Amino acid sequence: MALEEAFQTAASGYSEAVTEFHIVGGLHPDLPFQYFLDLISGLKQRFPQVHLKAFTMVEVAYLSKRAKLSIRETLVQLKAAGVDSLPGGGAEIFAERVRHMICDHKIDGDQWLDTAKLAHQLGLKSNATMLYGHVENAEDRVDHLLKLRGLQEETGGFQTFIPLAFHPDNTALEHLPKTTGMLDIKQIAVSRLVLDNFPHIKAYWQMMSAKIAQIALRFGADDIDGTVIEEKIYHDAGATTPQGMRRQDLVRLITEAGREPIERDTLYRPVTRTETSVTVAV
Repeated sequence: MALEEAFQTAASGYSEAVTEFHIVGGLHPDLPFQYFLDLISGLKQRFPQVHLKAFTMVEVAYLSKRAKLSIRETLVQLKAAGVDSLPGGGAEIFAERVRHMICDHKIDGDQWLDTAKLAHQLGLKSNATMLYGHVENAEDRVDHLLKLRGLQEETGGFQTFIPLAFHPDNTALEHLPKTTGMLDIKQIAVSRLVLDNFPHIKAYWQMMSAKIAQIALRFGADDIDGTVIEEKIYHDAGATTPQGMRRQDLVRLITEAGREPIERDTLYRPVTRTETSVTVAV
């Protein structure tokens, strides 16, 4: 996508309700590092009030190779261009045996953790994910959680943990069954118990359905995300959940779960809206 097209796409989706641009784009074989710096700086110039959460640890490591820079210097330049925090994707499962089967083209688990550590040391908060429900076992999942817990103990840089149920449709593993609601709820609960040093556990309704995400709010999750404008990754993999959800529907899900709905920004600061203004508590 040409830069000007990217800026126009952002502008077409922007409204006062948008507080974050979540940017991931895979490992492009041709685009230079400067393209991504120009993309971030251009978005920051055009939408200075919008938080830019951009590029997974996998993408950062890939960009560092293309630019022939250290990962630290790559992160320094991305931060200077306007990156405010990093998403948690690409973690998948850290276990080498499983990673070799499901994502051997990506950096290994230790490299993912090292990249996150460098980002945290530079003052960039990030999320963390785990992809479950494919060829991993319970031991692999616990190992993944404990490694995240250990890094969080060291840096305190993770904001949110997001368990991601594997969607087998349209993948090489489409013969596998989809996760059950019981496994989804159990993974939320175990994550909350193990990751006691993570401030937040997210129930990603686009992955697990709004109904399961609502129940997850009673089993350890404190974040149900969100009024998304467009999501491609899991819908390309066969997800049948809606592309977006109205604010009043989210509020109803949270309220009927016995929780208090609070709008927040990327850094989990409460957001207050009126008809004419948006205020973030700092």
